[in-house]
Amino acid sequence: MLDTSVFTPHGKHLIAGTWVSGETTFTSDPAHGTGYAFSVGTPALVDAACKAAEEAFWIYGSTSREARAAFLNAIADEIEARAEAITQIGTQETGLPEGRLQGERGRTMGQLRLFAEHILKGDYLDIRHDTALPDRQPLPRPDIKLVQRPIGPVAVFGASNFPLAFSTAGSDTAAALAAGCPVVVKGHGAHPGTGEIVAEAILAAIKKTGMPKGVFSLVQGGKRDVGQALVQHPLINAVGFTGSLGGGRALFDLCAQRAVPIPFFGELGSVNPMFLLPGAIKARGDALGTGWAGSLTMGAGQFCTNPGVAVVEAGSKGDAFVAAAAAALKGVAAQCMLTDGIAQAYEEGKSRFLGRPGVRPVLVSDSEGRNALPNLFETDAADYLRDHALGEEVFGPLGLVVRVSGAEEMEALARGFDGQLTVTLHMDEDDTALAQRMLPVLERKAGRVLVNGFPTGVEVCDAMVHGGPYPASTNFGATSVGTLSIRRFLRPVSYQNLPAALLPGDLS
Repeated sequence: MLDTSVFTPHGKHLIAGTWVSGETTFTSDPAHGTGYAFSVGTPALVDAACKAAEEAFWIYGSTSREARAAFLNAIADEIEARAEAITQIGTQETGLPEGRLQGERGRTMGQLRLFAEHILKGDYLDIRHDTALPDRQPLPRPDIKLVQRPIGPVAVFGASNFPLAFSTAGSDTAAALAAGCPVVVKGHGAHPGTGEIVAEAILAAIKKTGMPKGVFSLVQGGKRDVGQALVQHPLINAVGFTGSLGGGRALFDLCAQRAVPIPFFGELGSVNPMFLLPGAIKARGDALGTGWAGSLTMGAGQFCTNPGVAVVEAGSKGDAFVAAAAAALKGVAAQCMLTDGIAQAYEEGKSRFLGRPGVRPVLVSDSEGRNALPNLFETDAADYLRDHALGEEVFGPLGLVVRVSGAEEMEALARGFDGQLTVTLHMDEDDTALAQRMLPVLERKAGRVLVNGFPTGVEVCDAMVHGGPYPASTNFGATSVGTLSIRRFLRPVSYQNLPAALLPGDLS
């Protein structure tokens, strides 16, 4: 009987159904509780996992949609069976509250079940059929059928800020498995125990449904050589990544430099600007300031959709918005960040704003250790556009207000933003004309455009796009959340004049 209340990590890698120890270990650094020893990944382990994934693909890539849906649902069931233990180890490693881990676990299971439903419907296959026209002149037309087919083994890098929903069995893994692609996960060192217990759930589902053991592997820890070995392994056909711009760009370049380049689907974060239009500021500037503070500090600001920049006109109404935001931020208690490294990077990000020409401090706080306090700064449009560093993401509860002289400068500023995951318009009915003018600019800047809301949090559904123009992501035509994300791991194949006996099951 599975004990769902206690979990003690064994610290091994999962390679094709077998738990494997490494020659060296690292010790986890939890926010509280016991640190455990975990085996360090190596290029040799990556090679073994990739070879097992390739061998599994010859079976798994041809399984029925019904069989894959049952596998995805079984993974969700096994995660649910370990709910209490997952919350226990997850809160210890990350410092996230129990409620957040419970919600994220529900989202992770929901993603798996959503993909199970999605592939059963079959719409994602985009089946097309041009029947033969043997009598067509001047040339006959052959019978041609098209269907989407899985690409092969996929590498997934676990994210630091989502130990469940964007990690071992997260959105990238769920989409790849749904498509028919085996997965090799590079676990994140911030939460290796959480990764291990989720891998145990996946292994249990493999055994329950009779899937090939190489359909999933987890390699823990390791230095850059492990990540490099994974993205450059000749049997890997695509990479899913959620993380920093620097790390993601380095891996993207490695994928492009391969003898056979492969797509790198990197979600690299953004500052997610909000544009507060005059009518909205006049009607509810105080409330918007308070609401922004809540969104900015949610989860210690450790969300890739954190709205780090607010654009508002100069003048008394804008002043009231800034004052309300500052007052609300002052009341926010220190929050534990995911790792010491993230906390240090947050402090370094704050230091970029201190004493910088054109930047005025509104609220400056000194964080201690891993506990972060919010910070707020202000600049104007001209200085923001002149100083590119002001547009770089600070991962944490830091906000920047950009003041503009009016609608013309607001639109010019919008044109100057880099690619974003989200952009938000706060508007009233009187702002409609300005919003209409700005929308063609904003939809070119982001994958998701919001009105009168805050972007923190991403709905998992058919219509969601979590991606955007570079540097928000490395592929503007893709999303890492929602059912559309399955397209990253499929490619269209046409079959001309094939007899029914040779066609894939979805076409026969």
